[in-house]
This record gives sequence, structure tokens and C-alpha cells, in this order.
Amino acid sequence: MSASNLPDWKAELIDFALSNNILTFGSFTLKSHRISPYFVNCGLFCRAKLIRAISAAYARTLHAYTLEHPEFDFDVLFGPAYKGIPLCATTAEKLAGVDERKWGEVGYAFNRKEVKDHGEGGLIVGESLQGKRVVIIDDVMTSGKAIREAISIIQQQGGKLVGIVVALDRQEKMPSEAEKAGKGDDGSARGSTIGEVRRETGVPVMAVLTLRDLIAGMEQKGRHEDVAAMQEYYRKYAPSD
Repeated sequence: MSASNLPDWKAELIDFALSNNILTFGSFTLKSHRISPYFVNCGLFCRAKLIRAISAAYARTLHAYTLEHPEFDFDVLFGPAYKGIPLCATTAEKLAGVDERKWGEVGYAFNRKEVKDHGEGGLIVGESLQGKRVVIIDDVMTSGKAIREAISIIQQQGGKLVGIVVALDRQEKMPSEAEKAGKGDDGSARGSTIGEVRRETGVPVMAVLTLRDLIAGMEQKGRHEDVAAMQEYYRKYAPSD
């Protein structure tokens, strides 16, 4: 994998992630039992300047996509509980800052883990999803289970899924059953989770940062060992899509 030219705003976001230990390097055992040379903990975007940085990046990603695809539009940002809750709210605010005329009326909503049977009741907090075009805002996509649950909620509430935005695309193939059992990769060609969700839903799945971006960011910093480790990891687990 060759590095891409990295926009300044992505380089700044990577700097934030590095300096706040959101992006770290070493040896990390993933749920798939893969040993990754890097790890991104999006839950650590938990201070004012950090949530401002990541939500502005989500907003920039969405806005840029609409400029490239004028037919793409949406009414509501939906954040799956729990990590998606602050992300959808702050991203909506940042979108209004990008272009208030275009995005000032965008709503946000999130689900409760349990349906409330008193007060206003219901499963959804925030903007109604009924008859609305909905974009999911979440942190990562691993197996795709959480995203599929969010899609089901949107459909049950009468909304129409039109897009998904995640913080990071690791650009790696889905784990095999052997890997899930801790027996290592069988070497077969497989697509990525993001690619699979794209095929299933037919909607764009965008990422604020990709593995390619992280490699470019580390190259700019002269961190050649980290670059080599990520490139080796990519060669081992590159998706077929």
C-alpha cells in the first residue's frame, strides 16, 4: 500500500490522536485474534478540544461527499448508543458551522438501550426518524453487527438509511471462522466489513481516516518503523474488495 497525499486537516487530526494516546503503536490483540501494530481508541475523544476535532472531521467528511455527489442528501444524523450519541450531536452542530443555510435544519437522534415506558416514552431520543433520510454516525465498524442493529432500528422507526460515516477504516479483510476460534487466518480472499455493508445496504460508507491516511501521517513524521509495520499488516490482511 502506497501512502496518499494527506490533507492538512487529516494530518492535524492524526497529530491530536497521537498526542492524546488515541492512536498508539505496539502490539495489540484484536477481537479477531489478529496482532495489530496500531490501535485507535475513539472513546478517548472525550475532552472538549478532542470532541471538537473529531466532530469537525465527521462534518468535513460528510460535507465533502455532498459536494462530490450533489444527489446525496440527508435529514438526520443517527448515533447508535452509546459511543454514537455524542458524535451525532456534535457533528450536527459542526455541520451547521460549515454551512448553516444547507445544514442548519439537520436533526440528530439516538436510541435508548431499553425502551422507556414513562414520560415521553419510546426508543428514540431526538429528531423523529419517520419518513427521514438518515446517516449513521459511529466510531468503528468491526464485525458490522452494531451497524446492522442500528439499521434495523432506523427501519423500524420508519426512516430510510442513506449513508454511514465511521471514524476509521482499517482496510482489512473480515476475519475467518478459524481466526475467530484463535486458529489463525486461513489465507483465503475475503472482503472488508465496510465493503460488505456497502454491498448489503447500497449506501455510501465513508471514513474520516483510513489505514492509508495513518501510513501517510506516519511517513510525514519520519516514523518509518511504524509505516513498515502497518504496510506489512496490510499486506497480510488486505481485503479483496
